[in-house]
Amino acid sequence: MTKRNHLLIFILTIGVFGIINTEMGVIGILPSLADHYNVSVTQAGLLVSLFALGIAISGPILPLLFSGIDRKKVMLLVLGVFILGNIASIFTTNFTLALIARIIPAIFHPIYCSLAFTVAASSVSKEEAPKAVSKVFIGVSAGIVAGVPIVSLIDSAVSYEMAMAFFAIVNAIVFIATLIFVPSMPVEERLSYSTQLSVLKKPIIWPSIVTVILLNSAVFGVYSYFAEYLKTVTNMSPNTISLTLFIFGGANIIGNIVTGKLLTHSAMKSVVSFPLLLGAVYIMLFFTGQFTVPMTIITLIWGILAGGIMANINQYLIVSAAPEAPDFANGLFISSCNVGTTIGAAVGGLFISEMGTQYVVLVGILSLILSLVTIFLRTYMFTSTQQLSG
Repeated sequence: MTKRNHLLIFILTIGVFGIINTEMGVIGILPSLADHYNVSVTQAGLLVSLFALGIAISGPILPLLFSGIDRKKVMLLVLGVFILGNIASIFTTNFTLALIARIIPAIFHPIYCSLAFTVAASSVSKEEAPKAVSKVFIGVSAGIVAGVPIVSLIDSAVSYEMAMAFFAIVNAIVFIATLIFVPSMPVEERLSYSTQLSVLKKPIIWPSIVTVILLNSAVFGVYSYFAEYLKTVTNMSPNTISLTLFIFGGANIIGNIVTGKLLTHSAMKSVVSFPLLLGAVYIMLFFTGQFTVPMTIITLIWGILAGGIMANINQYLIVSAAPEAPDFANGLFISSCNVGTTIGAAVGGLFISEMGTQYVVLVGILSLILSLVTIFLRTYMFTSTQQLSG
């Protein structure tokens, strides 16, 4: 890749970090948010859940509507919306206004992330595209992993307002970098809405979507309650839990680096192997979850698989099924991930309430078994299509 491409991908990576950080960072300051707005922690949780719902709904629609506009202008628009939403969150003391200031950026969230993946892939050769996309995914991992502790630290050390200002500052830096360094990117061949929507008529797209939902459910059905698992099953201290979560996050970034190479050289083998490897990790987690040292080692392996590798595989599954409409496909990918996360977390909570915290791992195992079925169905369809076109 040229220096120009490296700079572009770096800006996109930081941009995605800022967007994801705005989404996930508030998890670390929910008690402060509840105090600030004088609501319960459960009500404050709406700032997270409604954001995710906004993404899930707008994921397939907004990237489609903006697909014909110069990509630089669209990215600047989205970053501007996020900056204004973040600033509004700093100064408002009204919880309803705070929800609105969160929901509006959430609707625009899939546009930037979709464009980031599309632009990264199109900036290099077809063979190098998975590697370029995997670099942008480092921003996703960093937003999830680093965002929560950084914002939590700022909140405890300085103030709630400065924690919220962190979101605005990151997005503002990316806005300026995009304005100065990113070239104009007009869409050369604008696809009609009907052409892009016709992707949904392709049989292969549906097992791809269901697979992404199931894989995300497999990971986040367990990870959503991981801190609780470490506390009640492994009996870790709060500091050790924080360290273990940090190990998981760092492993995410390692996974992103590894996956770019895997998907470049052996994409389908990686896709088929993933549920089997993650399933083995979950079985080990179930039987050795009460021991601290094995749990730490399992967390490292799980983090590499669940964060970095899964995210890249999910994006590959949908975009490779609809390469003719990359913006719309990336929107479907983002929406499917959020649906999977929502379902997984809901089912995970059900398992915990009915059977106990230790059994939340079964959500992951069941989702992975079902995903194997859809992966093999998708592989069969993909192979048949290739043979017909050949």
